[in-house]
Amino acid sequence: MSDVLRQSLADFEVALPLVVFVRLVVALLLGAVVALVYRLTRSASDTSPSFSATLVLLSILIAMVTQVIGDNVALAFSLVGALSIVRFRTVVRDTRDTAFVIFAVAVGMAVGAGFPWLAMAGLVVVSTAAFAMKHRVAPHSATSAGSETFELLVRLGIGHDPQVVVGPALDLHAGDRRLISLTTARQGLAVDATFRVELPSSASADALLRALNTTEGVQSVTLTRISTDDDDDDD
Repeated sequence: MSDVLRQSLADFEVALPLVVFVRLVVALLLGAVVALVYRLTRSASDTSPSFSATLVLLSILIAMVTQVIGDNVALAFSLVGALSIVRFRTVVRDTRDTAFVIFAVAVGMAVGAGFPWLAMAGLVVVSTAAFAMKHRVAPHSATSAGSETFELLVRLGIGHDPQVVVGPALDLHAGDRRLISLTTARQGLAVDATFRVELPSSASADALLRALNTTEGVQSVTLTRISTDDDDDDD
C-alpha cells in the first residue's frame, strides 16, 4: 500500500503546475537560442523574423504537447488525429530551414519529456555544426559582390517539388537564392515557382537555362534581370 501511495505522490509531483511552467519557460529560452543560431548562421537576406518567431513558438508548443501526452498512447493517437486537420502552407525556402524546424521540435520534445540536459547537449552540438557549415559555405557566396540579380520563373508539372527539381542546377550555376512565391497554373496542372537568384555572369545565366531546360519535370523557364534600383526598392 505504501508503494502505491508513493507512486501516486510521485505522479502528482510530476504534474505540479510549477513543474509544467518551468518546463515551458526552459523551452522558451532554448527555443530562443535555436532562433538566434538560425539568424547567426544565415545571411541577412535569407532570414525571416516570422520564421525565427515560429521556431521559438514551436519549441514551446512541442514541450506542451509532450507533457499532455505523457505515457498515454491513446492520447498520443488522438492528438495526431486532431492536429492532422492543420495544413501548413508556408514554403520552406531552404533545406537548412527544415533542419532548424526539426531542431526546434527536438528541443521542445526533450524539455517536455523531462530531459532538459539532453536538449542542452543537442543545442550545443547542433549549434556547433551549424556554425561550422556556415564557414564552409561562406567562400561560395564570396562571388556575390560582382554578381547580378535575376528573377527566375520555372513552370513545373504538378507533383514536383521545386526545391528538389531546381535545386541541383541552382547549386551548380547560381550563388545566393530565395524562393519568393509558388502559384498554380494551367488550371492546377502546373506550378510556377519564382526564385530570386544571384548569377556571377551572363555565361552562368545561359548555362543555368540550358541545365533547367533539360531537367525532368521543368516545362518552361523565364529568367529576368533585376536592376539595382528595383532590388533596392524591394529591400
